[in-house]
Amino acid sequence: MSILAKIAEIENEMARTQKNKATAHHLGLLKARLAKLKRELITPKGGTGGGTGEGFDVAKTGDARVGFVGFPSVGKSTLLSNLAGVYSEVAAYEFTTLTTVPGVIRYKGAKIQLLDLPGIIEGAKDGKGRGRQVIAVARTCNLILIVLDVLKPLLHKRLIEHELEGFGIRLNKQPPNIGFKKKDKGGINFTATCAQSELDGDTVKTILAEYKIHNADITLRSDVTADDLIDVVEGNRVYIPCIYVLNKIDQISIEELDVIYKVPHCVPISAHHRWNFDDLLEKMWDYLQLVRIYTKPKGQLPDYTSPVVLPDGRTSVEDFCLKIHKNLIKELKYALVWGSSVKHNPQKVGKDHVMEDEDVIQLVKK
Repeated sequence: MSILAKIAEIENEMARTQKNKATAHHLGLLKARLAKLKRELITPKGGTGGGTGEGFDVAKTGDARVGFVGFPSVGKSTLLSNLAGVYSEVAAYEFTTLTTVPGVIRYKGAKIQLLDLPGIIEGAKDGKGRGRQVIAVARTCNLILIVLDVLKPLLHKRLIEHELEGFGIRLNKQPPNIGFKKKDKGGINFTATCAQSELDGDTVKTILAEYKIHNADITLRSDVTADDLIDVVEGNRVYIPCIYVLNKIDQISIEELDVIYKVPHCVPISAHHRWNFDDLLEKMWDYLQLVRIYTKPKGQLPDYTSPVVLPDGRTSVEDFCLKIHKNLIKELKYALVWGSSVKHNPQKVGKDHVMEDEDVIQLVKK
């Protein structure tokens, strides 16, 4: 029996099962089995499987990476060409783009790499089309733009989300607040710090037994579902912010546009007419959460043209030094920082000081 047939069988059984307290245990077990089968589908057993498709392994350049995901012929290539000035083949038939086309834009001093990925078709996560490679590249992005046709958005949105979820990509979500630690002995130690609506000790043990884990500490710090627990146990999930780009707004009325503007994580644009690009770029900048640090050589004015760009959460002086060169941290005596992260301008700080956006730094060597 093939993996796909097994997956279909489990999905059918889940659809037939009523959801209530008595069946929660059984459904948790089925969900765990399903997650295991899906993982096997993504990473086939026995070596690495087939090599990656040509042109998919794009070198990561710049400070952040943004991937365009969408069905064929929704205007991904037009959007890339008009944003980055890169020629990605554009035509009115489906599947024009067959490999990943990279482009780079400079925005607020940061270099952002844009990737035009080939169109995803339904069933991509099951290895149809070039889907598997497309989604593998999407996993490495810092931000995903789902490009939708404004005339049929909801159907496409649901299908693409389903494909990406099946590949372990979670959009606009935070990792579940679950502590999970494997041990050598001592059985399953289960604690919940707040009331749980779905999981109880037995269900947790069933799910872990399916993964052949019989000794572990599990702490649930918020009300979580069986899917969240499976995500933590699998451990290969990536949490990526996502913006829905509704293209071709030149084909709808103003009233419809007002409705679209109220949808969260959503930017309406027209790639062909270049409408609303500034709004899209501003939203991309918000979601990427990049921090710009300006450098100041001793006795000179700060260089405001080319900042060092760091990802949010890794903005200490040490991270800054490592971004420039790994030997720099050994020679560092202290740093002088001007900006919003310090009380005095300038302030003498050590390597653990965390900087904020648009700070100015001067390094003093030993």
